[in-house]
Amino acid sequence: MKKTLSATLGAALLVGMTSTTFAATNPFSDVPADHWAYDAVTQLANDGVIEGYGDTTFKGNRNITRYEMAQMVAKAMAKNTSGADKALVDKLAAEFAEELNNLGVRVANLERNADKVKWNGEARYTYTSDRYDLIKSGNELLARLPGLPIPNNVLGKSKKNNDKVLFRLQPTAEVNSHWKVKARLDATNNMQSDESGNVSLKRIWAEGNYGKFTAKLGKLPMSVDSDLLFDDEYSGAQLEYGKDVKVTVGAGRWDLKRLGAVSFADSVIGDSDTIQRALRADSVSKIPQVEDKSKADYQVIGVQYDKGGKFSGGVAFHHLKNEIFNFTSMSNIRKLMAGEKIKDKDAYIWSVNAAYKFDKNSKLKLNYAQNTKADSSLGTANFVPVDLAKLNGADKAYSIEYDYKGAVPANRGSWGAYVAYRHLGAFVAADPSYDGIKWAERGWELGANYTVAKNVVTTVKYAQGKQLFDNQIGLDNGVKRIFGRVQFFF
Repeated sequence: MKKTLSATLGAALLVGMTSTTFAATNPFSDVPADHWAYDAVTQLANDGVIEGYGDTTFKGNRNITRYEMAQMVAKAMAKNTSGADKALVDKLAAEFAEELNNLGVRVANLERNADKVKWNGEARYTYTSDRYDLIKSGNELLARLPGLPIPNNVLGKSKKNNDKVLFRLQPTAEVNSHWKVKARLDATNNMQSDESGNVSLKRIWAEGNYGKFTAKLGKLPMSVDSDLLFDDEYSGAQLEYGKDVKVTVGAGRWDLKRLGAVSFADSVIGDSDTIQRALRADSVSKIPQVEDKSKADYQVIGVQYDKGGKFSGGVAFHHLKNEIFNFTSMSNIRKLMAGEKIKDKDAYIWSVNAAYKFDKNSKLKLNYAQNTKADSSLGTANFVPVDLAKLNGADKAYSIEYDYKGAVPANRGSWGAYVAYRHLGAFVAADPSYDGIKWAERGWELGANYTVAKNVVTTVKYAQGKQLFDNQIGLDNGVKRIFGRVQFFF
C-alpha cells in the first residue's frame, strides 16, 4: 500500500516537472469542452481536490488534450480522496487509464465511461407585462363608430400579463468517442390559468466530433444568427469546420408557426372572441391554410471568426422558401391581385455581426441583417386612396448592445447589466430571441441579472419603443414591456 501511494505521489510530481517536454512528444487527441469529464473535474475543483492547470485557473470553456486531463487526474489521485470525490476520481482514472499508465501512474481495471448519459437543465419562472398602445387606440376608435354594435376589446386586450413556469431537461448520451446524442425536453405551466402544458421533445440530434469537424443530424438548434433572426430549431443536417474561423453549412425544414407574425397574431387572437369567431380558430397557427403550409425549406451558410481576443465577427446567408414570402414583396402582391402566377417564394437574408471587448468586463455587439427579396415598406395606399397604414423598415433588422459583466450561475454575487437599441423588421427577424424589443418593433431595451445563490439567477428587463407601423388615422403604435425571470440551473 505504501509502495503504491509513493509511486502515485512520485508520478504526480514527475507530471508537474516534465509537462512541457512530455506534451510535445505525446500528442493525445483533444477532449471536447462538453465531455462529461469537464463536469467531473469542475466538481473536484470546487471541492479543492484539483487546483486547475497550475496557475490556479480551470479553463473549462475550451478543448484540452487528454494529456492535460490526465495530469489533473494524477494530482487528484495523489490526494487520496474519499466519498463522492473518490468516485469521481476513480471514474476519471478509468477514462484516462491509458494516458495515466504512460505517465507511470498505475490504474485499477475500473469501468470506463461509467455514466454515458449526462443530464442538465433548468427550472424557471417568467413574468411578462406587455402594453400595446395600437390595440388600445384601435379598440377605442372602433367603439366610437356610429351605428355599429362593436364589442369592447374587439381587437384584444392592450395590456397582457403572463406568469409561466418552465421545466427543461437536456440529456447528452455518449455513443462512442466521437458521437453523442443530444436532446431537449420542455414542460410548461401557465400560472394565471393553472393550465399545464404537455411535455414536448423540442430537439433531438446526433452529433459527431472529429477534431475541427462536427456533423449534426436531426432536430437541431439554429446556431447561426440565433439572437437576431432564429431562436428556434429546424429538422435537417449541419456541418461545422474550424476553430478560430468556423464555417457552418446547414439545410432542412423550418416550422413557420414560430414566425414572428404568427406568434404576435396568436397572442392578439387569444384575447379577442370576435376575431376567433370570424376565423373559426382559437389561434392563427390553427387556421387550416397556415397549418397545411407551415413548413419552409431552409439553407444557411455562415463564417464566424473568434480567436478569443478583443474582436470577433462573422457573415452569413439564409435562404427560406415558402408561399408566405410572396407577401413580403409589393411587386408580388400586385401580381397576385392581377391574377398572375408567382414562382418567386423566397427570402434571401444576408447578415453580418461584430463584437469588441474593451476589457474583461465590457463588450459592444453589433448585428445587422437584410432580406433582399422583401420591400422596405408596405403601405395600404397601393389598395385604397388613403395610405391608412405602412410597415416601415420591414426588410432590415439590427441590434446595437453594450454589455457590462454578466451573472455567472456558479458564482454567487456575480452580476451584469446591458443596454441596447433594436430594430426588428417584420420580414427579416423571423423569430428573435430578445425579451424586451420583439418582432416588428424598434426601441430601447435595458436589463440586469444577478446570481443570488449558486446556480440561481434573477433577471429583470424593461423595453420601450414603437411597433414598425405608421398610420394617418391617429392610432398610437407605442409599446412597453416589463420582463422578469428566476432560473434554477442543475
